[in-house]
Amino acid sequence: MKLNLTSLEDKKAWEGYKLFNYNHKKIEENTKARPQWIHFGAGNIFRIFPAGLCQKLLNEGLMDTGIVVGEGFDGEIIDKIYAPHDNLTLGVTLKANGTIEKEVIGSVMEAVKCDPNSQNEWSVLESAFTNPSLQMVSFTITEKGYALYQPDGNLFKFYVSDFEKPLKDASMFLCRLTRLLNDRFNSCKSPIALVSMDNCSHNGEKLRNAITTIAKTYQEKGELTKEFVEWVSNEDCVSFPWSMIDKITPRPDQSVANMLKETGFEDTEAIITSKNTYIAPFVNAEEPQYLVIEDRFPNGRPALEKSGVYLTDRDTVNKVEKMKVCTCLNPLHTALALSGCLLGYTLIADEMKDEDLKKMVMRLGYVEGLPVVVNPQIIDPKAFIDEVLNVRIPNPFMPDTPQRIATDTSQKLSIRFGETVKAYIAENKDLNELKVLPLVYALYLRYLLALDDEGKPFTLSPDPMTTTFQPMLDGITLGSTGDFEKQLQPILANEKLFGLDLNGTVVGSKVVAYFTKLVSGKGAIRSTIHEVVTK
Repeated sequence: MKLNLTSLEDKKAWEGYKLFNYNHKKIEENTKARPQWIHFGAGNIFRIFPAGLCQKLLNEGLMDTGIVVGEGFDGEIIDKIYAPHDNLTLGVTLKANGTIEKEVIGSVMEAVKCDPNSQNEWSVLESAFTNPSLQMVSFTITEKGYALYQPDGNLFKFYVSDFEKPLKDASMFLCRLTRLLNDRFNSCKSPIALVSMDNCSHNGEKLRNAITTIAKTYQEKGELTKEFVEWVSNEDCVSFPWSMIDKITPRPDQSVANMLKETGFEDTEAIITSKNTYIAPFVNAEEPQYLVIEDRFPNGRPALEKSGVYLTDRDTVNKVEKMKVCTCLNPLHTALALSGCLLGYTLIADEMKDEDLKKMVMRLGYVEGLPVVVNPQIIDPKAFIDEVLNVRIPNPFMPDTPQRIATDTSQKLSIRFGETVKAYIAENKDLNELKVLPLVYALYLRYLLALDDEGKPFTLSPDPMTTTFQPMLDGITLGSTGDFEKQLQPILANEKLFGLDLNGTVVGSKVVAYFTKLVSGKGAIRSTIHEVVTK
C-alpha cells in the first residue's frame, strides 16, 4: 500500500485503516473556489490534529471545503512529504493499551511554500487571501516563529535586514503574512481570524503584536497605508483569538514504522530535512488531545465545536492554559526531562516505572500544584492530571524522550514553576510545603554541569541560555563540597529564569541545599530524589 489517492481506490487493500468518506475531488474543487481555512506550519502536530479536526467535519458533512496549508520555514516538507503523497497523511494514534489506530487524513487540498519566488505556489495564497470566503488562518509555527526581538530587546538581524528592503522582497514569514493581509485589505477588506495554535502563553497576543509591529514599520517606510494599519489593528476586522493546544506528537518512530510495515504499508521512511525537521508520511501521536479557542471569528468559522474543540471566552482560554502549563502537565514533563537526562533514561514512559520519579511527579502535581491550580471550569484540573499521570506519560508506546523535552528548559522554568511559587506567596501558603519544586530548580543547575549521576558526560539539549548560565557554575564539578550560596546567588536572582528572585526565600535556600547534595558525588542525584520523595 502506497500513500496516494490512486492507491486508496483499492479499499480492500486498506482493510484495518480508517479512510475518509467524502468526495475528495469535489472538496478540492470547492476549496479552490471558496477557501475557508488556511493553515501555516505544515509539520507533524498540524497533520494529525487540526487536519484531523477538519477531516472529522468533512466526514460528517459539516464542511465542504478542506484546508490550504502553507509552509514558511522549511519548504522541503512540501516537496518531500506533501507532494509525493497527494497531500495525504497517515495519522497513527498510539493507545496506552498497546494498540494503534490508523487513519488516512485527506483534508489538506493544497500544500504550498510561502515564498513569492515560487510564483505558482504564492499565487495560491494570494488567491485565497483575496477571497471573501476565507474565514480563518491558523498557525503552528512554534513560539520562536512570533519573535521579532532578541532577549536583549534588539531586533533579530533577519528582521533588521527585512525592514531595510521593500515588503515584496522580505524573507521572513511574518513579513510575507503581512503582505498577504495587505492584499486582502486592498481587494475585499473582508474580516478574518488569525488563530495561533502554538503551545505558548497568550499566543494570540504574540501574533497580534508581531503583525501590528511589522505593519507599522512598513507604514513608517511609506509602503503600507495608515488605513491598513488601522484595519489590521481592529479586532472586529482582524481578530487574534487566544488558544490552548495539547497533544504530544513525537518524531516519527521506527517501532511504529515497523508495525505499519507488517500491515503492508510501504511509505514508512522518515526524512530529516536540511533544517533538521524530522518528518515521515505517517505521524505518530498520543490519543488524548485538547484544543480550546477564544470564539472570536469576525467572518464566521467552521463548526469547530462539533469536532471536539472547546469554543469559549479569552479569560477561560487563559485559565486552561495556566492550568496545563503551570500545574497539570508541563511542570511534570520538565521534572521528568531533567531527572531523566541525569539518570540515563531515553524514554519518558520508562521513568514512570521508577518509583522515585513517579512519586516525584505525583507529589509535584497533586500535593504542591493542585492547591493553587487555576480552575477553568470547562476542564476539571484533577481529572486532567489523573489522565496525565495514569494514561498519557506512562504510555509505553509513546516514543517521547527526556532529551527532547529538556530543550529550552531555561525558557520554561519561570512559567512552569515560578507561577506556583508566586501563587503560594500571594495566598499566604507555607513555602515549606514546596519540596519537589525547588528540587527541580536544583536539578536544572545540576543538569548544566553536563555530567550524569555516574559522572559521565552527556550532551545538553539545545537551549539559548546555556552559554549564559553554564559559566556561572565554573569550578563546580562532581564531588565538589563547600558553601555554594554565594556562587549561585546571581543565577537565583534571575527573574527571567525562575519567575522571581529566589534569594532570601525559603525556596532559594532549598535550591542551594539540594544542589549541594546533588553535586556531592556519584549516585547523589538518585539518593537526593529518593530522600525528598520519601520524607
